[in-house]
This record gives sequence, C-alpha cells and structure tokens, in this order.
Amino acid sequence: MDKYLICGLGNPGKEYDGTRHNTGFIILDAFAKASNICFEDKRYGFVAETTLKGKKVILLKPSTFMNLSGNAVRYWLNKENIDQKRLLVICDDLNLPLGEFRLKGNGSNGGHNGLGHIQQLIGQDYARLRMGIGNDFHRGGQIDWVLGHYDEEDMKVLDPIIHTAIEIINSFILKGLDETMNTYNRLGKGHGRNSTD
Repeated sequence: MDKYLICGLGNPGKEYDGTRHNTGFIILDAFAKASNICFEDKRYGFVAETTLKGKKVILLKPSTFMNLSGNAVRYWLNKENIDQKRLLVICDDLNLPLGEFRLKGNGSNGGHNGLGHIQQLIGQDYARLRMGIGNDFHRGGQIDWVLGHYDEEDMKVLDPIIHTAIEIINSFILKGLDETMNTYNRLGKGHGRNSTD
C-alpha cells in the first residue's frame, strides 16, 4: 500500500492555537475533522491515520516546536518507510498575502524556521504548500505577527482557503504533485487580501 505523510507545521500548546504560525495545524485539524479521524499523541507529534482510495495517509502535527520540525518529519518518514516524494509539508508564509497559497515541489526554506530545520535533516526535495499570512506589521514586529491570532475578519478570508487546502491534499495523494500544481497554483494567486499582482 502506498503511504503518504502530510505534515502541518505549528507549535504545540493551547497558547498557540489559532495563531498565524499554526496555519499548518489548522489545515490538518480541518482535514481530520472532514475525514472523521482524531489525532493521538505519539512520538515527536500528534498523529492521525486514514486511507484514501487504497492509499494510507498519515497526518502529522509535530510536537517538537517549529524550529525542530525536521525531527518529527524524519522520524515518521523512517518509521513508516515513506518515500520523500510522498511527503507534503504545509506551513505559513509571510511573503504571500492572506488568502493566497503556493504549492511547490522543492526550493529554499524562504526564511521559515520549520522548513529550514526539515531541510537540514532531509534536504529540500519535498513538496510544500505555503499558506499566505500577510506581513502587515511594522519593522521588528515579525514575531508578534506570526504568533498573533487570526481574528474574525481573517477567518472569513482563510476559511475557503482551508477547504481548498484539503482539496490540494487529496489531489496530491490521488493525482500526484505535478497535476495538483497545474490545477491549483493558478487559483492561489491574486485572491489574497492586499494582493497587488
């Protein structure tokens, strides 16, 4: 049976629930809810399992804190013997407006600490879905921004994108990365708040 690891990045703990930096967790929680499955506290992370048309899907929310996310990703890839081509990492992205997203097959970490640590441990050849959180903060305010909570207005923009992200996960598993990028990346541009392109 083909196995897939879908990892959403974030920080564990109640105080981080609903923060911009936990967008990966938010999307995995929505996916799990839609699939009627629950997360269990396991080694290096909260893990849920389901199957999709004969393929095993493992959802991972690392409990290592963002800057050590690679420990959880590497452990679960090895434990379940999952090919790195079947890994999808979902994270927040300051460089995209809220409501925009990009799916990529590889690339740099773009200054994201979670992606940076994963890259240190397994290289940069894995799929990642970057979810825009905007960057409407003053100089020096980046940490407060990413650890800030989404408000009601933000969620109106984000909610439909969460549904799209669930579709992207399903498509990645069933149709592969290239077809999924072709289908969805054009939808992820130009719809964000304060988008200029």
